[in-house]
Amino acid sequence: MLQTLRLLEVETHLVMSRSAEITAAMETGWKIADIRALASVAHPIDDIAASISSGSFRTMGMVVAPCSMRSMSEIACGTTTSLLSRAADVVLKERRRLVLMVRETPLHLGHLRTMTTLSEMGAILAPPVPAFYAKPADLDDMIDHTVGRVLDLFDLDSGKVRRWGETARRSGRSPSDRSPERAPEPSDNSMVET
Repeated sequence: MLQTLRLLEVETHLVMSRSAEITAAMETGWKIADIRALASVAHPIDDIAASISSGSFRTMGMVVAPCSMRSMSEIACGTTTSLLSRAADVVLKERRRLVLMVRETPLHLGHLRTMTTLSEMGAILAPPVPAFYAKPADLDDMIDHTVGRVLDLFDLDSGKVRRWGETARRSGRSPSDRSPERAPEPSDNSMVET
């Protein structure tokens, strides 16, 4: 997502929880320093005096990706134990767009109630669910589509989303150009708590 936002020349502010750093290290080939370098500004998780902790700092909104159940619960309760939850709280109170890419599964009733609370507060829950109608060729296609759909929520066109009814992706490849037996390649994209 940070790569795409950089290409779109959108200023980004990154906040990574310790859990996000561990997840990124375990699930991607990215170094934390390289992820931080993609953002316009990278804030320490405990920097409660950061610009994004104030409603007077204007933003388009915020994406939490991936959003852990802990972060989701803190945001829903208004518990601001870190810059991540404080920035999300500010986005909600200022009536800006907050998108939570919750990826836990399966969900229990407590998760669902927390999600309902957040939706009632104005947050958008956008789990990173693959869109198979887009006929992704590999993991990168799935990630690109998901990132593009989230950016759509901010009226940002990444150029990476195959819209319903389109017969070919914007890349120019048609679905018939894809070999279904091709194994997915490792992804160089990363989603982090933002």
